[in-house]
Amino acid sequence: MKLLSTVAAVALLGTAAHAETLRMSWWGGESRHVATQAALEVCGAKYGHTIAPEFTGFDGYLEKLTTQMAGGTEADIIQVNWPWLPLFSKDGNGFLDLNSVSSTLDLSQWSADQLASTTVDGKLNGLPVSTSGRVFFFNVTTLADAGIAIPTTWDEFFAAAEALRAAKGATYTLFNAVKETAQLLVTLSVVQATGKDLVDPETNRVAWSAEELAAGIEFYARLVETGAIRSMQDDAAAGNVNLFEKPDWANGLIAGSYEWDTTYSKYADPLAEGQVLQAVPYIRPAVGTIDGVYRKPSMMFTISRNSAHPEAAAQILNCLMNEPEGIDALGDSRGIPSSAVAAARLAEAGKVNANIAAANAIAMAASGPNVSPFNEHPEIRGLFIDTLEEFAYGQISAADAAEVIIEGANDVLAQFD
Repeated sequence: MKLLSTVAAVALLGTAAHAETLRMSWWGGESRHVATQAALEVCGAKYGHTIAPEFTGFDGYLEKLTTQMAGGTEADIIQVNWPWLPLFSKDGNGFLDLNSVSSTLDLSQWSADQLASTTVDGKLNGLPVSTSGRVFFFNVTTLADAGIAIPTTWDEFFAAAEALRAAKGATYTLFNAVKETAQLLVTLSVVQATGKDLVDPETNRVAWSAEELAAGIEFYARLVETGAIRSMQDDAAAGNVNLFEKPDWANGLIAGSYEWDTTYSKYADPLAEGQVLQAVPYIRPAVGTIDGVYRKPSMMFTISRNSAHPEAAAQILNCLMNEPEGIDALGDSRGIPSSAVAAARLAEAGKVNANIAAANAIAMAASGPNVSPFNEHPEIRGLFIDTLEEFAYGQISAADAAEVIIEGANDVLAQFD
């Protein structure tokens, strides 16, 4: 009788769960593939579903997903790069609105700002898997050797640059700023001054005036002219080597940079013995303003609008992101989770690098407007960097550079009206 009751209970559970067969697609390396497959196994077993994994490296993933989305053959659960959101869902209808399965998905584990970053026209298109932000890293050993405090304002920053050269010699530079980092420092300057992101979400056009952007470009010029950073010409003469590969970085002759919080180890590991890298709060103008944080989802999990089993997909998605089985299996294979319960569980288990966690905490606490994924549209990003380089080489004025960037960016944005 007891055996019969048990069998009956299992049968009822299976019926209630409506066991389904789903698919999930993602990109990554071997460690992510292994972790994700393990997570799908335990979450599938928990809810009685079978999830077929579809995984590749990053190269070619966008092209494959584009073909699938065009034909309506995409997986039920999809890992999507955040900058691709306008490409697949410019009106918010490209993916399932996750608000429609909020009784299954615990959306309370994400902040309002995090959810806003993946919302299009009121529709929640995905859940941030991890949230990254640019933060200031300083070699505190170099600063301490020169008797310099970590700067907190831009006035202190420029004073520190001068003091470092006076104490250690002309071969020392306070900060790094080339290519994308230089462009994002210009962006930071404009955002701190105006409180506006590059793109106005209401008009889908550049939110900054030409004068505001020109001021940001002139700020970059001041960084170079005062010796706070090396010029693009000097960096090119040195071979345009990645910062983490430069001997001057390893030996503390370049004392800081503005990088993603998740890349702490990438920049700390090459440092010579005795050198210590530390994430610090945002440098701001002396007069009260926002931090101007550039914070974004590193990627998001979505559910296909064509899924025949959205509730089952939502069960698996919630397990992956919010439930112990999925959290433990995925670990930090995609960075520090954006889900509050997942981040807390991994931290308690000692599975998060303390320095990366400290950098992430700074990025998460910082103030700033929501960042549009159009900031990373390849045409807009490329135009911004190339035009800033023309300015750096004296081929164009700050005012003209601002006009070129705004006009070109608006041409790209107009394609998404």
